[in-house]
Amino acid sequence: MPDAPSRPEPFTPHTEPAALDDLRARLRATRWPDAPEDAGWSMGTDLAYLRELVGYWADGFDWPAQEAALARLPRFRVRLGGLGIHFVHVRAAAFSASAAPVLPLVLSHGWPDSFWRYTKVIPLLTDPGAHGADPADAFDVVVPDMPGYGYSDRPAGPPLDSLAVAGLWARLMDVLGYARFGAAGGDIGSHVSRYLALDHPDRVVAVHRTDAGVPVPPGDPADLAPEERAWFESVTAWAATEGAYAAMHRTKPQTAAFGLADSPAGLAAWIVEKLRAWSDCDGDVERSYTKDEILTNVTLYWLTNTIGSSMRMYRANGAIPPAQLARRVEVPSGFSLFPGDIARPPRAWLKRTANVVRVTEPARGGHFAPFEEPELYAEELRAFFRPYRAAGAA
Repeated sequence: MPDAPSRPEPFTPHTEPAALDDLRARLRATRWPDAPEDAGWSMGTDLAYLRELVGYWADGFDWPAQEAALARLPRFRVRLGGLGIHFVHVRAAAFSASAAPVLPLVLSHGWPDSFWRYTKVIPLLTDPGAHGADPADAFDVVVPDMPGYGYSDRPAGPPLDSLAVAGLWARLMDVLGYARFGAAGGDIGSHVSRYLALDHPDRVVAVHRTDAGVPVPPGDPADLAPEERAWFESVTAWAATEGAYAAMHRTKPQTAAFGLADSPAGLAAWIVEKLRAWSDCDGDVERSYTKDEILTNVTLYWLTNTIGSSMRMYRANGAIPPAQLARRVEVPSGFSLFPGDIARPPRAWLKRTANVVRVTEPARGGHFAPFEEPELYAEELRAFFRPYRAAGAA
């Protein structure tokens, strides 16, 4: 079969010096726009901050050191559905035979990121005993880059939507020998995890999400509880003031891609504004991320030239039929609603759309919680999946 999965092969990318020389030359040649006095972040990315970040990217940021740190993760490539898929696969640390069984767990990222989102949390999940937690809560962790993101292939034809990616992840887990597993994610990764649970309920033992995605109204709005109606109104208001990026991604992603693929400063502006706006940082992006962490994420996009292909997934997801969006998840579902996230849904909506068994509201963290607050996020996953370990090992 032409699309039969290949055997996973170890993968360690190496950036040629010429690529970094080109990047630095572009950064140093940036033509800066003007900005109104005291505009700050009110109209988008702050000019003063971006000049500072770009200056560090050109003359201080050590990409080879960051690339070497990422290379310490066991990383692979496999061919699935005609596409080369990059993924991290870390098996649980050994522990007492009397402990609970290891649960395989596939983690799905969102935009604007990649496997980067989970790099801090992976060791906490695979070796909890080394980080002050119960060794029996260890997971085998799989973190794929979605098609068009990171080191996975960019689809040459139509972009894949979240349903299609969920199907690829089911095949990936089969290739890795996992008959049953847990699924977790946020942002677009929340959609992928949801469709994994919807389309493979015999394999997904439980699903954890940090959001419920963009809400789809029921047939009769009068059926909504007051807190649900208030949430719909808040989402509409958010889209009017903060959703321009998503409208561009859904409608004309290729237009934006020309500029973002050519200008590293423009790419950084497009990404860092979202890191700041969607994180629990009180307006100071470096409360949540160091410059090195921000630029590792942005540099991954630059070197792989995946900003255009990542944005096109919004267009694909925008065409998912409403009947698919309205399906209810019957697999046991958990939600961790971090305070700095966007469009936090009310519990009434969660229970309407999923078989909810656990909802928590951690004290800190935002849209990128696995990176912002890895310890809190790891504990959320350990607690939620603990009752399902035996089912995952069956």
